[in-house]
Amino acid sequence: MVDSLTKRRLSAAELDALIRRVLGVPLAAHVELTEGMFNTAYRLTAADGRETVLKVAPPPDVPLLTYERDLMRTEALAFELMAAHGLPVPEVLLHEDDLLLMTALRGEPWSAARHRLTDAEHGALRRELGTIVRELHRITGDVFGYVQGPNGATWREAFTAMVDAVLADADRFGVELPDVRPAFAARAHLLDEVTEPVLVHFDLWEANIFLAGGHVEGIIDPERALFGDPLAEIATVALFSDLDDDYQAGYGIEGFTEAEETRIALYRAYLCLVMIVEGVPRGYAGEEREAHVRFFREKLAEYLGL
Repeated sequence: MVDSLTKRRLSAAELDALIRRVLGVPLAAHVELTEGMFNTAYRLTAADGRETVLKVAPPPDVPLLTYERDLMRTEALAFELMAAHGLPVPEVLLHEDDLLLMTALRGEPWSAARHRLTDAEHGALRRELGTIVRELHRITGDVFGYVQGPNGATWREAFTAMVDAVLADADRFGVELPDVRPAFAARAHLLDEVTEPVLVHFDLWEANIFLAGGHVEGIIDPERALFGDPLAEIATVALFSDLDDDYQAGYGIEGFTEAEETRIALYRAYLCLVMIVEGVPRGYAGEEREAHVRFFREKLAEYLGL
Protein backbone atom coordinates (compact mmCIF):
# COMPACT_ATOMS: atom_id res chain seq x y z
CA MET A 1 0.00 0.00 0.00
CA VAL A 2 1.13 3.54 -0.66
CA ASP A 3 0.66 6.25 1.92
CA SER A 4 -2.92 7.46 1.79
CA LEU A 5 -3.51 10.82 0.15
CA THR A 6 -5.88 11.61 3.02
CA LYS A 7 -3.00 12.02 5.48
CA ARG A 8 -2.37 15.60 6.68
CA ARG A 9 0.73 16.08 8.79
CA LEU A 10 1.52 18.73 11.37
CA SER A 11 4.93 20.14 12.23
CA ALA A 12 6.62 19.63 15.59
CA ALA A 13 5.99 23.30 16.35
CA GLU A 14 2.26 22.89 15.66
CA LEU A 15 2.08 19.82 17.87
CA ASP A 16 3.95 21.60 20.66
CA ALA A 17 1.62 24.61 20.50
CA LEU A 18 -1.40 22.33 20.76
CA ILE A 19 -0.08 20.47 23.80
CA ARG A 20 0.90 23.72 25.52
CA ARG A 21 -2.61 25.05 24.93
CA VAL A 22 -4.48 21.94 26.12
CA LEU A 23 -2.20 20.55 28.83
CA GLY A 24 -0.28 23.67 29.81
CA VAL A 25 3.17 22.10 29.37
CA PRO A 26 5.59 21.70 26.43
CA LEU A 27 5.73 18.70 24.14
CA ALA A 28 8.59 16.34 25.00
CA ALA A 29 8.26 13.77 22.21
CA HIS A 30 6.01 12.73 19.37
CA VAL A 31 5.70 9.81 16.99
CA GLU A 32 3.38 9.29 14.06
CA LEU A 33 1.17 6.21 14.32
CA THR A 34 1.08 4.63 10.89
CA GLU A 35 -1.43 1.80 11.36
CA GLY A 36 -4.47 3.89 10.37
CA MET A 37 -5.26 4.50 6.71
CA PHE A 38 -7.45 7.62 6.79
CA ASN A 39 -6.54 10.25 9.38
CA THR A 40 -3.03 11.11 10.48
CA ALA A 41 -2.43 10.11 14.10
CA TYR A 42 0.31 11.03 16.57
CA ARG A 43 1.20 9.72 20.00
CA LEU A 44 2.31 12.78 21.98
CA THR A 45 4.28 12.80 25.24
CA ALA A 46 4.08 15.98 27.29
CA ALA A 47 6.93 17.27 29.43
CA ASP A 48 5.14 16.06 32.57
CA GLY A 49 4.85 12.53 31.19
CA ARG A 50 1.19 12.61 30.16
CA GLU A 51 0.54 10.77 26.89
CA THR A 52 -2.14 11.61 24.39
CA VAL A 53 -3.17 10.66 20.88
CA LEU A 54 -3.97 13.30 18.27
CA LYS A 55 -5.95 12.59 15.12
CA VAL A 56 -5.79 15.01 12.21
CA ALA A 57 -8.54 15.00 9.58
CA PRO A 58 -7.67 14.96 5.86
CA PRO A 59 -6.93 18.20 3.98
CA PRO A 60 -10.12 19.94 2.81
CA ASP A 61 -9.23 19.61 -0.86
CA VAL A 62 -8.67 15.83 -0.90
CA PRO A 63 -11.44 13.85 -2.66
CA LEU A 64 -13.37 11.61 -0.26
CA LEU A 65 -16.20 9.13 -0.37
CA THR A 66 -19.56 10.72 0.40
CA TYR A 67 -19.86 9.23 3.88
CA GLU A 68 -16.27 10.19 4.78
CA ARG A 69 -17.01 13.90 4.97
CA ASP A 70 -16.84 15.28 8.52
CA LEU A 71 -16.03 11.89 10.04
CA MET A 72 -14.21 13.47 12.98
CA ARG A 73 -17.45 15.03 14.22
CA THR A 74 -19.01 11.58 14.20
CA GLU A 75 -16.04 10.13 16.08
CA ALA A 76 -16.23 12.80 18.80
CA LEU A 77 -19.98 12.24 19.18
CA ALA A 78 -19.57 8.46 19.37
CA PHE A 79 -16.86 8.78 22.03
CA GLU A 80 -19.11 11.12 24.02
CA LEU A 81 -22.07 8.75 23.87
CA MET A 82 -19.98 5.68 24.65
CA ALA A 83 -18.26 7.35 27.61
CA ALA A 84 -21.61 8.49 29.02
CA HIS A 85 -22.73 4.85 29.00
CA GLY A 86 -19.62 3.66 30.83
CA LEU A 87 -18.01 1.95 27.86
CA PRO A 88 -14.19 1.68 27.69
CA VAL A 89 -13.02 4.52 25.45
CA PRO A 90 -10.30 7.19 25.63
CA GLU A 91 -11.20 10.56 27.15
CA VAL A 92 -11.60 13.31 24.56
CA LEU A 93 -9.54 16.34 25.59
CA LEU A 94 -10.11 18.54 22.52
CA HIS A 95 -12.22 18.47 19.38
CA GLU A 96 -11.93 21.43 17.04
CA ASP A 97 -10.73 22.46 13.58
CA ASP A 98 -10.50 18.87 12.31
CA LEU A 99 -8.39 17.84 15.31
CA LEU A 100 -9.25 15.27 17.97
CA LEU A 101 -7.00 14.96 21.02
CA MET A 102 -7.63 12.15 23.48
CA THR A 103 -5.92 10.30 26.28
CA ALA A 104 -3.62 7.48 25.17
CA LEU A 105 -4.47 3.89 26.01
CA ARG A 106 -1.71 1.95 27.77
CA GLY A 107 -2.21 -1.46 26.22
CA GLU A 108 -1.80 -2.72 22.67
CA PRO A 109 -4.12 -3.55 19.79
CA TRP A 110 -5.66 -7.00 19.90
CA SER A 111 -4.28 -7.58 16.40
CA ALA A 112 -0.73 -7.14 17.72
CA ALA A 113 -1.25 -9.30 20.81
CA ARG A 114 -3.22 -12.10 19.19
CA HIS A 115 -0.25 -14.36 18.36
CA ARG A 116 0.58 -14.54 22.08
CA LEU A 117 -2.95 -15.44 23.21
CA THR A 118 -4.01 -18.99 23.96
CA ASP A 119 -7.30 -20.21 22.54
CA ALA A 120 -8.84 -19.93 26.01
CA GLU A 121 -7.63 -16.35 26.43
CA HIS A 122 -8.87 -15.38 23.00
CA GLY A 123 -12.25 -16.95 23.68
CA ALA A 124 -12.60 -15.12 27.00
CA LEU A 125 -11.80 -11.83 25.29
CA ARG A 126 -14.37 -12.51 22.57
CA ARG A 127 -17.00 -13.12 25.24
CA GLU A 128 -15.98 -9.89 26.96
CA LEU A 129 -16.22 -8.02 23.66
CA GLY A 130 -19.70 -9.43 23.15
CA THR A 131 -20.87 -8.00 26.46
CA ILE A 132 -19.34 -4.61 25.63
CA VAL A 133 -21.01 -4.48 22.21
CA ARG A 134 -24.34 -5.48 23.74
CA GLU A 135 -24.08 -2.41 25.98
CA LEU A 136 -22.99 -0.27 23.02
CA HIS A 137 -26.19 -1.24 21.24
CA ARG A 138 -28.28 0.13 24.09
CA ILE A 139 -27.34 3.61 22.85
CA THR A 140 -29.95 4.96 20.45
CA GLY A 141 -30.13 7.96 18.13
CA ASP A 142 -32.65 10.18 16.39
CA VAL A 143 -31.81 9.29 12.79
CA PHE A 144 -30.97 6.17 10.82
CA GLY A 145 -27.64 6.06 9.00
CA TYR A 146 -24.56 8.22 9.34
CA VAL A 147 -24.88 11.37 11.42
CA GLN A 148 -23.15 13.33 8.65
CA GLY A 149 -25.21 11.53 5.99
CA PRO A 150 -26.37 9.63 4.11
CA ASN A 151 -29.25 9.03 6.52
CA GLY A 152 -33.02 8.71 6.56
CA ALA A 153 -36.20 8.42 8.58
CA THR A 154 -36.20 4.62 8.30
CA TRP A 155 -33.43 2.06 8.18
CA ARG A 156 -34.45 0.96 4.69
CA GLU A 157 -34.31 4.55 3.47
CA ALA A 158 -30.97 5.21 5.16
CA PHE A 159 -29.23 2.00 4.09
CA THR A 160 -30.48 2.37 0.52
CA ALA A 161 -29.05 5.91 0.50
CA MET A 162 -25.74 4.58 1.84
CA VAL A 163 -25.52 2.04 -0.96
CA ASP A 164 -26.54 4.61 -3.57
CA ALA A 165 -23.87 6.98 -2.29
CA VAL A 166 -21.00 4.52 -2.56
CA LEU A 167 -22.19 3.49 -6.04
CA ALA A 168 -22.22 7.17 -7.03
CA ASP A 169 -18.71 7.46 -5.59
CA ALA A 170 -17.64 4.53 -7.75
CA ASP A 171 -18.93 6.35 -10.84
CA ARG A 172 -17.21 9.56 -9.73
CA PHE A 173 -13.84 7.82 -9.29
CA GLY A 174 -14.14 5.55 -12.34
CA VAL A 175 -14.43 2.26 -10.44
CA GLU A 176 -16.23 -0.46 -12.40
CA LEU A 177 -18.61 -2.57 -10.35
CA PRO A 178 -21.11 -5.31 -11.13
CA ASP A 179 -24.76 -4.27 -11.23
CA VAL A 180 -25.59 -4.78 -7.57
CA ARG A 181 -28.70 -2.59 -7.34
CA PRO A 182 -31.20 -5.39 -8.17
CA ALA A 183 -29.70 -7.63 -5.47
CA PHE A 184 -29.95 -4.93 -2.81
CA ALA A 185 -33.43 -3.88 -3.95
CA ALA A 186 -34.76 -7.44 -3.87
CA ARG A 187 -33.79 -7.75 -0.21
CA ALA A 188 -34.55 -4.18 0.93
CA HIS A 189 -37.92 -5.10 2.48
CA LEU A 190 -36.07 -7.10 5.14
CA LEU A 191 -34.57 -3.85 6.45
CA ASP A 192 -38.03 -2.83 7.64
CA GLU A 193 -37.59 -5.26 10.55
CA VAL A 194 -35.25 -2.65 12.07
CA THR A 195 -37.33 -0.02 13.87
CA GLU A 196 -34.87 1.51 16.35
CA PRO A 197 -31.62 3.28 15.36
CA VAL A 198 -28.91 1.91 17.67
CA LEU A 199 -25.30 3.04 17.71
CA VAL A 200 -23.13 0.72 15.62
CA HIS A 201 -19.34 1.19 15.74
CA PHE A 202 -18.98 -0.45 12.29
CA ASP A 203 -15.19 -0.75 12.43
CA LEU A 204 -14.73 -3.19 15.30
CA TRP A 205 -11.94 -5.32 13.97
CA GLU A 206 -9.08 -6.29 16.27
CA ALA A 207 -6.82 -3.34 15.39
CA ASN A 208 -9.40 -0.99 16.95
CA ILE A 209 -9.66 -2.89 20.24
CA PHE A 210 -6.93 -2.41 22.85
CA LEU A 211 -6.03 -5.05 25.42
CA ALA A 212 -4.36 -4.66 28.80
CA GLY A 213 -4.10 -7.01 31.76
CA GLY A 214 -5.93 -9.77 29.94
CA HIS A 215 -9.03 -7.65 29.30
CA VAL A 216 -10.41 -5.17 26.79
CA GLU A 217 -8.89 -1.84 27.82
CA GLY A 218 -10.59 0.33 25.26
CA ILE A 219 -12.22 0.74 21.87
CA ILE A 220 -10.95 3.34 19.41
CA ASP A 221 -11.77 4.78 15.98
CA PRO A 222 -15.59 5.03 15.98
CA GLU A 223 -15.38 7.55 13.15
CA ARG A 224 -17.44 5.32 10.85
CA ALA A 225 -20.16 4.83 13.45
CA LEU A 226 -23.77 4.92 12.35
CA PHE A 227 -27.24 4.47 13.79
CA GLY A 228 -29.09 1.46 12.48
CA ASP A 229 -29.33 -2.31 12.68
CA PRO A 230 -27.21 -3.84 15.47
CA LEU A 231 -26.60 -6.78 13.13
CA ALA A 232 -24.48 -4.45 10.98
CA GLU A 233 -21.80 -4.72 13.68
CA ILE A 234 -21.15 -8.31 12.66
CA ALA A 235 -19.66 -7.15 9.36
CA THR A 236 -16.53 -6.00 11.20
CA VAL A 237 -16.74 -7.89 14.51
CA ALA A 238 -16.42 -11.00 12.35
CA LEU A 239 -14.55 -9.49 9.42
CA PHE A 240 -15.11 -11.77 6.39
CA SER A 241 -15.53 -14.77 8.70
CA ASP A 242 -18.23 -16.67 10.56
CA LEU A 243 -19.35 -15.26 13.89
CA ASP A 244 -17.80 -17.29 16.72
CA ASP A 245 -19.63 -18.94 19.60
CA ASP A 246 -17.72 -16.99 22.26
CA TYR A 247 -18.82 -13.59 20.96
CA GLN A 248 -22.37 -14.85 20.60
CA ALA A 249 -22.35 -16.09 24.20
CA GLY A 250 -21.06 -12.73 25.48
CA TYR A 251 -23.61 -10.75 23.51
CA GLY A 252 -26.45 -13.14 24.21
CA ILE A 253 -27.12 -14.27 20.64
CA GLU A 254 -28.72 -17.68 20.23
CA GLY A 255 -28.94 -17.69 16.46
CA PHE A 256 -30.24 -15.83 13.44
CA THR A 257 -33.36 -16.10 11.34
CA GLU A 258 -33.01 -16.43 7.58
CA ALA A 259 -34.00 -12.78 7.23
CA GLU A 260 -31.34 -11.73 9.73
CA GLU A 261 -28.70 -13.78 7.91
CA THR A 262 -29.67 -11.98 4.71
CA ARG A 263 -29.41 -8.56 6.37
CA ILE A 264 -25.95 -9.43 7.67
CA ALA A 265 -24.93 -10.38 4.13
CA LEU A 266 -26.17 -7.00 2.86
CA TYR A 267 -24.01 -5.17 5.39
CA ARG A 268 -21.00 -7.27 4.46
CA ALA A 269 -21.64 -6.50 0.80
CA TYR A 270 -21.85 -2.79 1.52
CA LEU A 271 -18.51 -2.98 3.33
CA CYS A 272 -17.00 -4.70 0.27
CA LEU A 273 -18.22 -1.86 -1.94
CA VAL A 274 -16.61 0.70 0.34
CA MET A 275 -13.30 -1.17 0.39
CA ILE A 276 -13.25 -1.55 -3.38
CA VAL A 277 -13.95 2.12 -4.05
CA GLU A 278 -12.02 3.88 -1.27
CA GLY A 279 -8.60 2.87 -2.56
CA VAL A 280 -8.87 5.04 -5.67
CA PRO A 281 -9.17 8.49 -4.03
CA ARG A 282 -6.64 7.41 -1.40
CA GLY A 283 -4.10 6.54 -4.08
CA TYR A 284 -3.60 2.88 -3.17
CA ALA A 285 -1.74 0.85 -5.77
CA GLY A 286 0.45 -2.21 -6.21
CA GLU A 287 0.07 -5.98 -6.14
CA GLU A 288 -1.17 -6.07 -2.54
CA ARG A 289 -3.95 -3.63 -3.36
CA GLU A 290 -4.91 -5.61 -6.47
CA ALA A 291 -5.10 -8.81 -4.42
CA HIS A 292 -7.30 -7.09 -1.84
CA VAL A 293 -9.67 -5.80 -4.50
CA ARG A 294 -9.97 -9.27 -6.07
CA PHE A 295 -10.85 -10.66 -2.64
CA PHE A 296 -13.45 -7.95 -1.98
CA ARG A 297 -15.05 -8.51 -5.37
CA GLU A 298 -15.27 -12.26 -4.75
CA LYS A 299 -16.86 -11.70 -1.33
CA LEU A 300 -19.27 -9.13 -2.79
CA ALA A 301 -20.50 -11.68 -5.32
CA GLU A 302 -20.81 -14.29 -2.56
CA TYR A 303 -22.82 -12.08 -0.22
CA LEU A 304 -25.23 -10.91 -2.94
CA GLY A 305 -25.47 -14.22 -4.81
CA LEU A 306 -24.22 -12.66 -8.03
